[in-house]
Amino acid sequence: MPAFGLAHARDLLARTPVTLDTMLRDLPKPFVYADEGPETWSPFDVMGHLIHGEQTDWIVRAKLILRDDGPHTFEPFDRFAQETASQGQTLNDLLDTFAALRTQNLRELDALALSPADLDREGQHPELGTATLGQLLATWTVHDLGHIAQISRAMAKVYRDEVGPWQAYLGVLKRR
Repeated sequence: MPAFGLAHARDLLARTPVTLDTMLRDLPKPFVYADEGPETWSPFDVMGHLIHGEQTDWIVRAKLILRDDGPHTFEPFDRFAQETASQGQTLNDLLDTFAALRTQNLRELDALALSPADLDREGQHPELGTATLGQLLATWTVHDLGHIAQISRAMAKVYRDEVGPWQAYLGVLKRR
């Protein structure tokens, strides 16, 4: 299997909203706001972050890369925008918003009708330098998977003390 396949990445990206909805919808508050310690995010925070990415990052940058008058430098991404943008919302609200935005973004991705050559086109990340469209799309996919893992770790820590001696066998409780 090739290192990156657009169809596989798209399939994983389409599964993320369903996965997160199954994990998070109607959870009790201890799980919604659980985190891994100081300066870490709860499932609520992660959902706000994912929404901000859907609105300002992935597709916006993909379209910028595909413009003919490039290469263009991406706008910096505010990794903490959710701290204000999510105020007054419930986790269920965030799940609904994320699902709608992801559906819209996948439609836009499909409409781009990307060729293999398009995946080699470049943009400029403000901190990391040159990046290809293929790398951006792979990063979008891995970004989702990383946050799914992060949410799982934060939720597991709610029961850290309750598992008793089995804590020694549960690596998810030891990781940050």
